[in-house]
Amino acid sequence: MEQSTGAVSTERIEPTTSGVSWAAVIAGAAASCALTLLLLSFGAGMGFAVVSPWGGRGVSSSTFEIGTGLYFIVMAMISSAVGGYLAGRLRTKWTGIHTTEVQFRDTAHGFLAWAVASVVGAVLLASPASTLIGSALSGASQVAATSVQASPVDSYADMLLRSDNRADQQQLSETRGEIARLFTTSFRGGNDVNAADRAYLVKVVSSRTGLSQSDAEKRVNDVVTQAKTDLDNARKTAMQTAIWLTLSLFVGAFCAALAALEGGGLRDGTWGKTTIRQAAPARQI
Repeated sequence: MEQSTGAVSTERIEPTTSGVSWAAVIAGAAASCALTLLLLSFGAGMGFAVVSPWGGRGVSSSTFEIGTGLYFIVMAMISSAVGGYLAGRLRTKWTGIHTTEVQFRDTAHGFLAWAVASVVGAVLLASPASTLIGSALSGASQVAATSVQASPVDSYADMLLRSDNRADQQQLSETRGEIARLFTTSFRGGNDVNAADRAYLVKVVSSRTGLSQSDAEKRVNDVVTQAKTDLDNARKTAMQTAIWLTLSLFVGAFCAALAALEGGGLRDGTWGKTTIRQAAPARQI
């Protein structure tokens, strides 16, 4: 007598619903953006409170830069964690899916909430900046006929042509413009003033200020050194700011994914619970 055995299919049926709850993702991203704006306003107020134009008061520039970077990280942790938690807690409950797959989807929801919040935040911050730049350019074009447009290197031209013995300092606009253009071209090309331009600057400073050749050469060297130092400090500040922002973005993504995992686990009642799978003993024949 033949005995027939039926094979039992263990393949799970994939649900037809989408694996992403976009409503939950957008809700978490909106909460993250709003909290980021709140923390940015608070941080700006605290920043104005700790700095001071008076010497010996307020924090130093290095302390302010480090504090600002750390605040960026803390701000990213708080806002991203709240957004990720909401994205994981508000998502639709999935049925018939492995526990590991549910955990992956929860972390994906947190990451997506962080990504949407980061993109929207960048757009919202870039839009006012573009408006401000456009207004500045428009205003500069309107007053260009009546005033000389200032540039970052105009202060170095003023330092070179400063004199207490000449009465025609207000009539040196053309010379100041020439020096500013020379500095701009030199620092943009090779971050230094070549020998020919340096000799020309010494000649111009000597003739316009009445200084001797040696004093004019010393002034030119001091101003060029100061300009290079300022440019290097600006480069270091921009580099440190970019590094702090990058770290805050990485920390924010991690916190959003972890908080979404917790929110989803609390939503399903599985947070903090471990499933122990025991293999069935092999049947002996």
